[in-house]
Amino acid sequence: MTPPSAAASAHRTPEGLLWEPSERWVRGRKGETTVVDSRHPVLVWEPGVPVPTYAFPREEVRVDLLRPAGNPPDGTHTGSTVFYDLEIDGELLENAAWTFPAADLAGHIAFEWFQRTGRGLEHWYEEEEEIFVHPRDPYKRVDAIASSRHVRVELGGTVVADTHRPVLLFETGLPTRYYIPREDVRLDLFTPTDHRTGCPYKGTARYWSWRGEGDVPADVLWSYPDPLPAAAAVSELVAFYNEAVDICVDGERLVRPVTHFTRALSTGPR
Repeated sequence: MTPPSAAASAHRTPEGLLWEPSERWVRGRKGETTVVDSRHPVLVWEPGVPVPTYAFPREEVRVDLLRPAGNPPDGTHTGSTVFYDLEIDGELLENAAWTFPAADLAGHIAFEWFQRTGRGLEHWYEEEEEIFVHPRDPYKRVDAIASSRHVRVELGGTVVADTHRPVLLFETGLPTRYYIPREDVRLDLFTPTDHRTGCPYKGTARYWSWRGEGDVPADVLWSYPDPLPAAAAVSELVAFYNEAVDICVDGERLVRPVTHFTRALSTGPR
């Protein structure tokens, strides 16, 4: 979800980037080394990318740790022309940082986030709070609301969950997720997996896979055992990918949505 183009603080570049200044104090670290310490970060939305990234003024970056990339990638970021490797304590992290060619962002450097791409800086902070995976989008809301709706979930004709006490999670740009008490879920029909994902709004999720037959994606069921405060109401509850199961709410069968998760879901190990 990108900010509306009419937002007073948002700017669009000829390359299609949307950006706006942020007043948050942001730091990025690799191990014990602080690479970014910025009180003037800029949020940048790239075309076709559902989440923003930060770009930082060069004077608030440890540019002494950056080296011109030895093997720069092609087409990784919108119009990016200069990539940098990051060298810390003899370790070289390839293509950990880059610049955008837009005149508006001249003098700014962006970094990869390790939890999102598997390379780049490992720890990020806004003020004194650690954030994960990517910056939180100021134009995105996450609301977890207790409900008394009747929610039934089926897989291949088997009822795997049935509850009158769900928590509905409304997240901008995604279908409503129905979080269900474990007592109302047939967890005996699922196997815990080692798969984990991080969300800057909800925390770290653990997953289960379907034990039965049929064309069911792996890791179709998840839970946040220790969610972030904004999603505290879903603690220890479980949810299914609407994209891969049949959900009935108050007797009405929902249409399976198509989202950016649809392509990621697969029937093999993830």
